[in-house]
Parts: sequence; C-alpha cells; structure tokens
Amino acid sequence: MPKQKTHSGAKKRFKVTGSGKVQKQQSGMRHNLELKSSRRTRRLNEDQVLPANDAKNIKRLLGKSRGR
Repeated sequence: MPKQKTHSGAKKRFKVTGSGKVQKQQSGMRHNLELKSSRRTRRLNEDQVLPANDAKNIKRLLGKSRGR
C-alpha cells in the first residue's frame, strides 16, 4: 500500500514540538499593525499551542499520528 502524503497546507501552518504538542501562529499579525499596541503585537507574535482534540486531527494530516 502506498505511503500517505503530508497535507501541504498543514505543513505550512503547523509544527510539532519534541514533546508532541502542535503549535500554530496566532492570527492578527498581517495588517493594521500600527493601530495595535506594541504589547499586543508582541503577544500575537508568539506561537500558540493547540488543544489536544484539534492536535489529533492536525497530526494525522502531518503524518505524525503513529508513535513518531
């Protein structure tokens, strides 16, 4: 049986940490940045950890679901 391909949209948007958590970039950092406070833009620039129920589906798209 052929190998499953990695979902090309998911591999651009998510990364899996060493401990198996899934991170994504927070929304709100594309435009109108001069209206947002520096405190807000610093907070939005950090990666966000996804909840476990969402992470399960993302790991399947990335091909990381089976003990890897």
